[in-house]
Amino acid sequence: MPPSALHPPLLRFEGIDKSFDGIRVLRSVTLDVLPGRILGLIGENGAGKSTLMNVLGGNLAPDAGRMFRSGAPYAPRSPADAASAGIAFVHQELNLFSNLTIAENLFLTRFPRRPGLPLIDRGALRRRAQALIERVGLTLAPDTPLDRLSAGERQLVELAGALGSMADLILLDEPTTSLTARESGRFFELMGRLRNEGFTLIFISHALPDVLRECDDLVILRDGAVADAGPASAFDIPRMVQGMVGRDLGQLFPVRRAGPRSRPNPDSFPDPSSAATSAAPLLDVRGVGQPGVVENISFRLHHGEILGLAGLMGAGRSETARILFGLDPYATGEILLDGEPIREGARGRQRAGVAFLTEDRRHDGLFPEASIADNMTLVALSRFARNAVGWLNQRGLADAVRTLRAAVHLTPSARDGQPVRTLSGGNQQKVILARWLLARPRLLILDEPTRGIDVGARFEIYQLIQQLADEGAGILMISSELEELLGLCDRILVMSQGRLRDDIQRAEFSQERILRAALPA
Repeated sequence: MPPSALHPPLLRFEGIDKSFDGIRVLRSVTLDVLPGRILGLIGENGAGKSTLMNVLGGNLAPDAGRMFRSGAPYAPRSPADAASAGIAFVHQELNLFSNLTIAENLFLTRFPRRPGLPLIDRGALRRRAQALIERVGLTLAPDTPLDRLSAGERQLVELAGALGSMADLILLDEPTTSLTARESGRFFELMGRLRNEGFTLIFISHALPDVLRECDDLVILRDGAVADAGPASAFDIPRMVQGMVGRDLGQLFPVRRAGPRSRPNPDSFPDPSSAATSAAPLLDVRGVGQPGVVENISFRLHHGEILGLAGLMGAGRSETARILFGLDPYATGEILLDGEPIREGARGRQRAGVAFLTEDRRHDGLFPEASIADNMTLVALSRFARNAVGWLNQRGLADAVRTLRAAVHLTPSARDGQPVRTLSGGNQQKVILARWLLARPRLLILDEPTRGIDVGARFEIYQLIQQLADEGAGILMISSELEELLGLCDRILVMSQGRLRDDIQRAEFSQERILRAALPA
């Protein structure tokens, strides 16, 4: 038995090892999860958090080591075994069906039946669902279709499903990533209430202040091993960062060396002759509107400027970005790039030097089954064509990929030919940034570029963004994290209800002013 047998933890990992294709991803992981407490599990992307949780959930078998559940050996062979052992998971990518109701989602695999009949007991279904809905603080009817719910409400439905499974150990994997500040606050209140009721929670998040504030205990994984652990009261942000990356970042944001400038660096872009004169902005948006989406959007973005776009969920930020890149239409106004109107679609925008890093990298930004190299080079293949037939210069492509890997600090363990889906979230984001580095954009639109990415990878991505701006590219950056905008941007626009409400210069930055402008009028 483990050494804590007299007073066993609710869950114990002991010497867990796991390797894939000869690469060791978990290294003798030993840690305890104490009952009735919230354990914060943090680490960089690729540190082993997901692999360890897949071992816990029965999706993976460890190569070595043991697990104990309340002192008894625990060796799940499937997710069903984990569920039977009272372990539930609330994933970042919600396992819900938008075409079903709340109640149907909650009891999808265990519908109550009418006695003696193969029919669903709809009355019992609504009653049981109502009890779970009320328990997580929702004020919605059980028959409400899921597609009418906000991201925060859907996350609470997912948690209600975990409670309905009769679990006493709940894993929360980045549960607040897509939530507004208000929704996150409600979720944290619920976490505290569940702990007080005797539930045990494992909270995985890259939002270090949230982990520090909400958790009782912390475990930090680095390179597949436990790098640090202890009560949360013994940690601060610098110690957490040091444990995650093995070094002191000094500060979370790189020092801003440049700022808005009149024209790009001629060596950085494919067509410097198209640059505007010193008085013209790079991007000039004039009265752009689309009924029911955005209204009278007007602003300017200069070469070398990092312009932030803040606002609450549903404010119209992503919709504005999609219009600017030509993915969605607009009914009024005009968009000028270096003084010239552009009305073409996304392909035309791309040819003009506009790049867009989408919020949903998994579905809209990557070809998951394609290789790392193919994902990096797909927007610039024409530059490597040998002749009109379209034969590619494979050596040139390989050289470009090698240069890009170094530029974005892609993990050395990744092979150029492996599917990009096998990378961690941070490394996937670096692949997309590498793609646009190769495309040499004049204007780069970033929608939540660091969502779900650890602090070490974030710092490297911030450096890449600043490097592009220092070379003269204009950056429009959407982020729900105010600290990120305040730390990186030269100026911040604030949207609310589809309209621009404020334009704040760096000397006037304050969270209070941004939040005041972001709240509905």
